[in-house]
Amino acid sequence: MSVGTYLLLCVGGGVGAVLRFVVDGLIKARVRTHIPVGTILVNLTGCLALGVLAGLAQRGALGSDALAVLGTGVLGGYTTFSTASFETARLLQDGRRGPALWSGLGTLLGGVALASLGLWLGLR
Repeated sequence: MSVGTYLLLCVGGGVGAVLRFVVDGLIKARVRTHIPVGTILVNLTGCLALGVLAGLAQRGALGSDALAVLGTGVLGGYTTFSTASFETARLLQDGRRGPALWSGLGTLLGGVALASLGLWLGLR
């Protein structure tokens, strides 16, 4: 990869982080629940998008540099495993087992399902 691609990857990470912050904030302002809906939605949409990008790359419709910038950069900044894990642990700490279960399993199972769907779509 060129220096320019590395720089774009860095910028992409920043763009993804800002997108996550905005999306999560908009959802928190509208949805009142103990389940971290914003984080879950961000991670699930990120899984779908990464699946599509990977599928496009597999069939040759997206180059490796673009995949790095969009997949690792933008989507790496957009999605957040650490926040999802922390919010789920916090729910458990607060004795909210039901919401913790929805958060943890919903993110994991939904993420795998949507990444698979995205891959299928990207390969078409």
